[in-house]
Order: sequence, then structure tokens, then C-alpha cells
Amino acid sequence: MSNRPSSPAAQRASDPGARCAADFLREGRERERAGAVGEALAAYERAVAAAELSGQSALVAESLRRWGVAQHQRGERTLARQLCERSHAVAARLGETVLAGEALNALAGFEFEAGAIDDARDRFYQALELAGADPGLRGRIEQNLGILANIQGALPEALAHYERSLEAFRNSGDERGCAIAYHNLGMVSADRGLWDQAERFYGRTLEIAERIGDRHLEALARLNYSEVYLARQRYDDARGQAETALAVFDQLGARFDKADAYKVIGRVYRETGRWALAESRLRSAIELAVSNGSVLSEAEASRELALLHQAMGHNQDALTLLNAAHRLFGRLDARVDLVDIAGKVHRLEETYFAVVRDWGQSIESADSYTFGHCERVAGYAGSVARALALDMHQQTTIRLGAYLHDLGKVRVPHEILNKPGKLTDAEFDVIKMHPVWGVELLATVDFPWDIKPIIRWHHEKYDGSGYPDRLGGEEIPLGAQIIGIVDVYDALTTTRSYRPAMTPREAVARVVESRNAWRDDVYDAFIRSVGCQGQAA
Repeated sequence: MSNRPSSPAAQRASDPGARCAADFLREGRERERAGAVGEALAAYERAVAAAELSGQSALVAESLRRWGVAQHQRGERTLARQLCERSHAVAARLGETVLAGEALNALAGFEFEAGAIDDARDRFYQALELAGADPGLRGRIEQNLGILANIQGALPEALAHYERSLEAFRNSGDERGCAIAYHNLGMVSADRGLWDQAERFYGRTLEIAERIGDRHLEALARLNYSEVYLARQRYDDARGQAETALAVFDQLGARFDKADAYKVIGRVYRETGRWALAESRLRSAIELAVSNGSVLSEAEASRELALLHQAMGHNQDALTLLNAAHRLFGRLDARVDLVDIAGKVHRLEETYFAVVRDWGQSIESADSYTFGHCERVAGYAGSVARALALDMHQQTTIRLGAYLHDLGKVRVPHEILNKPGKLTDAEFDVIKMHPVWGVELLATVDFPWDIKPIIRWHHEKYDGSGYPDRLGGEEIPLGAQIIGIVDVYDALTTTRSYRPAMTPREAVARVVESRNAWRDDVYDAFIRSVGCQGQAA
């Protein structure tokens, strides 16, 4: 008989308490995969108690982690974190590096879903160091790093992580891991617009998930299928898959995923013109995201609802939602290296421009003489801003201010706006109120950019002869002066109801005559950028 000490696995197998704990742990995993999360939680709790009773600390660590992950799936974030932190502490005390890595990997996932991107990345790499040669854990961490890279917009890096995770899962014989890797490869393909490839990967995921009976993973695959169908304008198929996924998530108590399902369903209804249903579903997505503490999901659902309000012509509501989304992205503490967060913010800002541009054009649409005025003013103002070497935030502020600088004209009577002859003093007094009215119309909208001073003071003159507040000199914001000078130039070069258009050369000459109305740097930048084109014409 050998006198060598038996292995930990053999010791656990020979101990009745340990066998009971292992049985409970196995039962919990089976119940969780079958969608019976409540029963899984009870089994994991019994596994922890049995493992503690038998003194098998490694099983305590693993059971605590699985219990915590299941609690997180139910939305019990604080308890989930506490359980996984206990798991890590037990594993670290034992020197069980793989189990410690498993706990860190779970905690990193929690940080990621809460929007703490930097903390998540750090924990993932710490977990990878602890994983050693364990293929299962390495596969899961590579998978999570791939998700993080995907969220950052670094698609080649994400693809590399996902391929390494697939290889690791194959080496460990982990079918479920392979299914998740295929799912993530499908997401990268979808992000690149490779819809056929995405559909193939999702198909592999769905096939494996159905075979192994993993209902949660099956529902995720169906939800992603719905995104493919939505991109291909197969709206009935998209809604069907998303609703099937939603029903499963509801049964599983998977609140994070329910928010995403509601968002997709809301988008389908929006694209098919069923606006009341779209608003209801998107608001459900936002409410779930808020209750889950999912900042990213809340921001993205807010943007989708803003697009709905834009389609409905509710521009102020759309801008309010976009402002909320912008603040939420700011809470993610996005840095320059967080490419996709920056990319999402960029797309959000482009949505701002679309809403603001549409609103500006709707104001002009009643007057064929001024249609396109705001677009041209935005272009000219951008040229002057670049000539002044203003930063991107200032340029964005000026561009948005240009689109909305005449917003208040919606309150000016039509017969005054389109009067063919000279305005009376009383009529001109009405016109001079449009900057004030523009700011009043935006009173409930808090922009991330300071555009209201541009709207109120774009008719102020450096020499104090402007309106509505007769500001002078440095009292007038730079952006307002930029919009003011290009607004005059565009008005002069455009046919109006009361006079024909001037040539660019004539308009520049008129601006030169009113030299005292503009601060030196703005005037010089205008002459160098916009004015030089007019003089050359």
C-alpha cells in the first residue's frame, strides 16, 4: 500500500460532508443552466454550509463564487459582490490561485456592468495572471477581455481575445464556453456590419445552447439574432426573437438582459412607426437599467428614446433625453483610451446635431428665402472657429449654436418674417425679441455645451449697437461674435423677400464697413477664412 498522502480531490471524495457539498454545487449548476435560478441559489447556499461543515475550504470558495454570480443574475448586486469577495479571500488564504482568479474574474464582470471600466480591466488582468495554465479560466477571462475591447471599439483586439477564448474552451472540452465564444465572435461581426458571418456565429451558439439545455445562453443568442434581423429590416422576425428572449429572461429573473430585450423591441416598434408602443418599451428598458444600476444600458436606451422623439418631431424632449444620456456616459469616467465609450459619445453628439439640424430646418421651412441658412451659418462659423484654433469642445458649441441661433423666430408672425418691404419700428422690435424667445424655448433643456449665450447674444455688436441687451466689447461671448459675423455675411449673400442677394465680394465689403461691430480676432479670422473666398470671387 502506498504511504503517499492522497490528493485533495481524493480526500474530498472520501469525505461524506465534502461529497454532499459537491453534490449541492453540481445541483446548483444544473438548476442555474435550466433556468431555475431560485432553486440554484438554494443549492449553492447549501453547498457553502456543507463545505464549511466538512472543512473543505476550496469548495467553500467555489460555492460562494457561484452563489454570488447567481445572485448578481437576480439583480442582488451588493450581496453578489460580498459573496465573491468572500470567495476570493478564502481562496487567497488557501493559496488556491485558480479559485482566486475565478473570484476576481466574477468581480471584474460586476465592475464592468456597473460602468467602472478601469477597475474591471485591472481585475481581469489580475485574474489572468492567477489563471496560470488552467484553460477553462483562461478562456473565460480572455472572453471577458474581448468583451471589454469590443466595448472600447478595439475590434481587432476583441477578435484576438475571442479567438483565444474559443481555443482555450476547446482545449478544456467546455461546450458552453465554446458557445459563448461563438456568441461574442458574432457580436464582433455584427459591429463590423458582417451580418452573414454574425448570423453563422449566433447559429452555432444557439445550436450548442439548445443541446446542453442552457436557456439563458439560448435567449442571448435569440436576442442577438433579433439585432441581425433588425439591421436587415426583417421587423417581424426581429420582434419575434426578441420577445422569445424576453420571456426567457423574465422566467430566469435576468433583469440586466430584460433591459436589452426591451430596447430591441422598442427599436422595432420605432422603425415600424408604432410610436406609442416604442415609447413604452424603451421606457421599460430605461427603468430596468436604472434599477439594475446599468449606466451604459440606461444611456443607450435614452439615446434610442431620443431618436423616437426626434422622429415624432418632439425636439425638446429628444434633446432632454440626449442630455441625460450624455451625463450618463460622463459617469463612466471615459478616457481617451476608452475608444468605444468615446465612439458612443461621438455618435450621441452626431444625434444631437441631427436633432438640432432638423429643428433648425423646420423653423426655416416656412420661408423659402432663408431655407438652408442655419446649415450655411454652421459651415461658415466652423471655418472661423478653426481659423481661431478653437478646441473641439468650442467648435461643437459653436456648431450647435449655429443650428439653433434663430430658434426664437418661430414666435415671430409670418407676415413680419416675410414682409417684402422695410419693417416698421414696431415690427423690428418684434424681430429683436427672437434671441430672447430662443433661449426661453430651451429653458428646460440643459445642454452639455453652453449654447444659450450664443442664441441670446448673436446680434450684439462690439460697439454696443446690437440687441437685445446692448452688450459691448468683451461682454459678448466669443461664440456669439462668431455666429454674429457669419450670420450677417450669409444674410447679405442670400436673396430675401425685400432685396436680391449680394455677391460674396459685395457682402465682404459690407462687413468691412461695419468693422467696429466685431472684435479684432473674430474679424481677422473671418477675413482669413470666409472673407478671402468672397474677395477672390
